Amino acid sequence: MSERRSYAVKMRVNGRNINEVVIDPHYETKHPDIDDALILQLVKYLDGKEFLPEEYEGEWEFFMLDRLEHQGKLYRLVWCMRDRCVFIGVINCFRR
Repeated sequence: MSERRSYAVKMRVNGRNINEVVIDPHYETKHPDIDDALILQLVKYLDGKEFLPEEYEGEWEFFMLDRLEHQGKLYRLVWCMRDRCVFIGVINCFRR
């Protein structure tokens, strides 16, 4: 498994300006049909929206968006944000 990968973006999620998406390679082990390009397309759906965290852990907020449709297929995207940080961390992504 490779290291986390970082991509520059320009978007706004939960009222925060986001300029980076960090993707954890965790998804590669069980979901070879997913790649970073697809994840970045799915992350674009978050732009301009507000989401309630599923869970809190210290400064971290964890989110899950289920049944996210892209090109006629449904996906689950699991991501996190940290207080006062300008990135989204993608923890996992898979097809439903």
